[in-house]
Amino acid sequence: MRPPGSSLLEAHALHTAYGLSRVLFGVSIDVAAGECVCLLGRNGVGKSTTMRSIMGLTPPQSGRVVFRGVDITGWAPYRVARAGIGFVPEDRRIFADLTVWENLDVARRTARGNGGFTLERVFDLFPKLRELTSRQGGHLSGGEQQMLTIARTLMGNPELLLLDEPSEGLAPIVVDHLRDQIARLKREGLTILLAEQNTEFSLELADRVYVLEKGSLRFSGPAARLRDDAALRQELLAL
Repeated sequence: MRPPGSSLLEAHALHTAYGLSRVLFGVSIDVAAGECVCLLGRNGVGKSTTMRSIMGLTPPQSGRVVFRGVDITGWAPYRVARAGIGFVPEDRRIFADLTVWENLDVARRTARGNGGFTLERVFDLFPKLRELTSRQGGHLSGGEQQMLTIARTLMGNPELLLLDEPSEGLAPIVVDHLRDQIARLKREGLTILLAEQNTEFSLELADRVYVLEKGSLRFSGPAARLRDDAALRQELLAL
């Protein structure tokens, strides 16, 4: 158990809807500094909505989001980003008419304190992008666009990185590379909240997991418990 107040992010009893369609029913999660926490579950169970509720893109109807001890519930997304949360959306949202370099430069933000992400550091993380600096974003492959989206978000120097379905639609070799680079970010101390359907991908990265079903939490606990218990994985996550 982590001591009280140790969480970087806390979401308390989130209820979120799109119009009359309710999606989240009292979801509560927390993420401690330096952790990788994964939201798992089938398609449509509320993983992306949880991310959007935290980011302020779809504010919850009730409940609270607390980041670094500050209640940020209902803040506009740009304020959430400035507070230190970076979001990599499922649909990537790169600037198709801008070059790779321009996509990265437009997101540049100085880190708090020493260190932080620079062009050189993101190119070290994703060497392929260095070769593509003058290519327009719309002319990149799906894997290259995903690398660019993550790199662009890192250029904002977040304390917490939200990754929504990063492996979706990518070739297995690209997924393997992406997993390795996310693991590297974790080793370097970045806090990560990951939403994924790819169970194997997630469990190789996660310290802890939450499993969602129909907008509610069905399971929370150490990732190792799911890694080591095939029957539990089958019960919670099999289609």
